[in-house]
Amino acid sequence: MSLLTYWYFHLPNFILAALMYTLLGRALLGLIVQPDSSNYIWRFFCRITDPVVAAVAVVTPNAAAPVVIWLLGVVWLFWLRVALLYLFLLLGAVPRVS
Repeated sequence: MSLLTYWYFHLPNFILAALMYTLLGRALLGLIVQPDSSNYIWRFFCRITDPVVAAVAVVTPNAAAPVVIWLLGVVWLFWLRVALLYLFLLLGAVPRVS
C-alpha cells in the first residue's frame, strides 16, 4: 500500500509526468497536424497543455517557434519533477524501496 501511504509524493509527480508527456505528444503531433485543426485529439492536447505553454511563453523570446516553446515546457516539467524529488528527499518523506 505504498501508493496510498505516500500519496502526497505520487500525486504531484503523476500530474507533472502526465503534463510532461502530453506536452511531448503535442510537439510530436504538431509535426503532422495543422495548428488550427479540428481534430479532437489535437484539441485535447492543446487544452490540457495550454497553461504550461503560457507559463513557458512568458520567459521565452517571442521569436521562438511554438514547437520550441513546447519542448522547453517538457524540459521545465522534467526539472520540476527532479526538484520535487529532491525536496522530498531533503524532507525525508520520499517513498523507500523495500
